[in-house]
Amino acid sequence: MNDHPPADTDAIHRTLYRYAELVDAGDFGAVGALFADADIVVGDDVVGHGADFVEGMLRAMVILYDDGTPRTRHLISNPIIEFADADSARIRSCYTVLQPRDGRIEVIAVGRHHDTMRRTGDGWAFTSRDYGLLDFTGDTSGHLRGGTR
Repeated sequence: MNDHPPADTDAIHRTLYRYAELVDAGDFGAVGALFADADIVVGDDVVGHGADFVEGMLRAMVILYDDGTPRTRHLISNPIIEFADADSARIRSCYTVLQPRDGRIEVIAVGRHHDTMRRTGDGWAFTSRDYGLLDFTGDTSGHLRGGTR
C-alpha cells in the first residue's frame, strides 16, 4: 500500500534526516528520544529498546570532542519507503559518515539502515532500526571508541 499523501513521505524523510543532524550535533539524548518506543536490532537479534538504550549506546561508542560534537557528517540517501498500511512503514536507506582528518575529509563508514516507523500524533516515529548493516569501513579511530585505522 504505497499510495500515501506526500506529507507522510516528507515526514518520514524529516525523521531520517533529523537522526543524522542530532548525531552530528552530539545530542545523544535527543537521538534517543527518536527511538523512545523502538527496538534496536543487529541482524536477527533485538539488542535493546528505547531512548535510554540508544542514548547509552551512543555515549559508550562515539567520541565527542571539546565542541561537544563527534566532528562527523552523517549523510542519509536513497530512502525507499514501503507503507504497510495507513499508519506504518518500512524504510531502507543508505548512510555515509564523513569526518575531517589531517586537513581533508574522509569517508569513515558506509552502510544501510532498515527501519520501521509508525504514525504518531506528532508525525512518524521509529519502531525499529537494524544497526547491523555496515558495508564499508574506513579509519574510525577518531569517531568510535575502539575504532579501527
